[in-house]
Amino acid sequence: MQQQPFVQSLSLPVEGMTCAACSTRLERVLGKQVGVTAARVNLAANSASVDFDAAQLSPLDITAAISRAGFSVPSETLELLIGGMTCAACSSRLEKVLSRLPGVERAAVNLATEKASVTAPAGVVSLAAAIAAVEKAGFTATPAVTAAQQQAQLQEKSAQQSRKELQQLVLAMLLSLPLALPMLLMPFGIHAELPALWQLTLATPVQFWLGWRFYEGAFKSLRGGAGNMDVLVAMGTSAAWGLSAWVTLFGGAGGHLYFEAAAMVITLVLLGKWLEGRAKRSAASAIRALMDLQPELARVERDGVVMEVPAESVIGGEVVQIRPGERVPVDGVILEGASQLDESLITGESLPVDKGVGERVTGASVNGSGLLRVEATTVGTESTLARIIRLVENAQASKAPVQKLVDQISAVFVPVVATIALVTFLGWWLIGSNLEVAFIAAVSVLVIACPCALGLATPTALMVGTGVAARNGVLIKDAEALERAHHSSAVVLDKTGTLTLGKPTVESVVAADGDTAGLLRLTASAQQGSEHPLAHAILSRAETDRLELLPVADFNTLPGRGLSARLGERKLLVGNSRLMHEQGIKLDALGVEGEQLESRGRTLMWVAETAPTPGVLGYIAVSDPVKPEAVAAVAALKRQGILTVMLTGDNRHASRAVAEAVGIDRVVAEVLPEEKAAEVARLREQGRMVAMVGDGINDAPALAAADVGMAMGTGTDVAMHTAGITLMRGDPLLVADAISISRATYHKIRQNLFWALIYNLVAIPLAASGLLSPVVAGAAMAMSSVSVVSNSLLLRRWRRVA
Repeated sequence: MQQQPFVQSLSLPVEGMTCAACSTRLERVLGKQVGVTAARVNLAANSASVDFDAAQLSPLDITAAISRAGFSVPSETLELLIGGMTCAACSSRLEKVLSRLPGVERAAVNLATEKASVTAPAGVVSLAAAIAAVEKAGFTATPAVTAAQQQAQLQEKSAQQSRKELQQLVLAMLLSLPLALPMLLMPFGIHAELPALWQLTLATPVQFWLGWRFYEGAFKSLRGGAGNMDVLVAMGTSAAWGLSAWVTLFGGAGGHLYFEAAAMVITLVLLGKWLEGRAKRSAASAIRALMDLQPELARVERDGVVMEVPAESVIGGEVVQIRPGERVPVDGVILEGASQLDESLITGESLPVDKGVGERVTGASVNGSGLLRVEATTVGTESTLARIIRLVENAQASKAPVQKLVDQISAVFVPVVATIALVTFLGWWLIGSNLEVAFIAAVSVLVIACPCALGLATPTALMVGTGVAARNGVLIKDAEALERAHHSSAVVLDKTGTLTLGKPTVESVVAADGDTAGLLRLTASAQQGSEHPLAHAILSRAETDRLELLPVADFNTLPGRGLSARLGERKLLVGNSRLMHEQGIKLDALGVEGEQLESRGRTLMWVAETAPTPGVLGYIAVSDPVKPEAVAAVAALKRQGILTVMLTGDNRHASRAVAEAVGIDRVVAEVLPEEKAAEVARLREQGRMVAMVGDGINDAPALAAADVGMAMGTGTDVAMHTAGITLMRGDPLLVADAISISRATYHKIRQNLFWALIYNLVAIPLAASGLLSPVVAGAAMAMSSVSVVSNSLLLRRWRRVA
């Protein structure tokens, strides 16, 4: 039997990418590696995400492929506090253990300070893997630097890079200004040109020192077998500088000089890159803001003592104390205490939520006025906040289908532009113009044509859009889900837990023999093995009435119908009328009464005995109130021109009552889980783009069958894993928000692509016809990228439409 591949995912920061041609080339290189199943390169985030078969490829192979393509993965150093070392032999052995981790470049262990440092390409060696290796060697390890401190270090490194770029830009401006000043004064009738040697002296450091990054990038790109923006800038400015230097040194004073054009182009491109970098860092602020939510320290009870430890080192099962006003460090369950928690930064819920013993708390939420003792359940990379960050990162790194066309254009852009520049030069020369005019037109073509704006159009809009969505309680799994959501023309909503509160209560109990307490006791006893919300309602009522439950056996769930169970010698069926009809149970007069209750929106749970005396025993009427936001949510969807459909396994009378209350267009009731998927498929066959919203296991098939699935975050993990979009709180208004944000994001993408394409379609012919000087071309090229990123940042203004 063929062995299934063990697919791993790896996300790496990448240095050296300057334009869309770079990201396209790197993606192509990574995709060709044996064992790689998917590769995504994000220019805006300067990152690469790779899915690969670990049996055929290692993380080191991937970083080596990135290096061969002309780019690099920066190194990072993990710092660990080590416990349990007693002598030099311990530190030496541990150093060897850490050095053997795949991808490690250097490992050092200091016995005196009890610290270990592991240096490897960023993203290749995880903190968890390093700690596991230490513990396997017989020692203990905790992070010496918290995640928040690491994030602060990264921000400081980014700030230092920005300051360096700004210093280079200011210096380039100071050197270029004397060269450009005579050109600026010419319209005013002032003619003051610097001597040729002075111009050469000022322009040379701009060209070969401050502009060295373009030569370096061009060399790496050409070595990798393709061209990028650096090739165009290096070719254009080198030609202008080279001709001017030749005239200055060998041609006498008669020839024209273009030192100011070469220097100003480099200065303007540096300005554009600096502004672009600032805008890109701003676009990526959603991830940083989420990471900042994680508290650095946790107060843990260990061996009878309360101690402060890094939040990342808390182990599942440990008890954490959370004082009033503190941020919750881990996901967990309250063991002692009660308080109100502000979860707005996680779920978008504006009001604090009451929490008591036995209820779950989410890491990064803020504790109100009560002291809490919480048992940690999910920690580290499995916590809610960590999963949110992963989802947002994956969505920002993924590529929308519309990006494929852009990548195809970018792949051939540079050679096409170089060809156009050559044709421009030959064309001017052949029609009789002097070499100077031909040369300037060709240089202008090289300078004006930059694929950066094209490459940034989609990823920057996705980064800002997914960040805005996350801040408003909408988690988007990938760009494809976002693109499909904006096309949605029909939204299918589950009833229980989506449009209703999902916390039903028992309203009345009707027994055929008049013994309502006995019927409730039998039904609650049979429901002891069920996780259905209706079962919880009945069990809760039985607990309130202090009924002693009977032992249950042979419990069996009947999806979409109910359940069967045995209580001693009695075999029971509990479920909807469909189950009763299938089993040949006659409802008789009780059925008429039940229909009247169902017409008023109540859900009935019928109870019947199949042995030893078959027959209906009665029913329990349950009500599930409609969510207060449901009416506004359906109205918001209708304003967006979307058909609303309610799809539920509940009876048609109760379903119709809920639908009329909230304004649903179409109702499909009494359907099984597999029938839900078929109903979704039927809508798609009618030409509609379908978004399915649900929260339970029984909704998972329909979520998978829809064009885009939206899972309520208050529902089951199965539903959330199946869906492309997760709504972090049980507010149906988030459905309209998700579609609105999706539409706003794709509106920005279309705007960006339009302006990037129009810019090149208009600017290149103007440059080839001699109507643009290299300096103007350089300024336009720099501003095109900045305008695209700035336009994407306008998405931050998105607000819910009332």
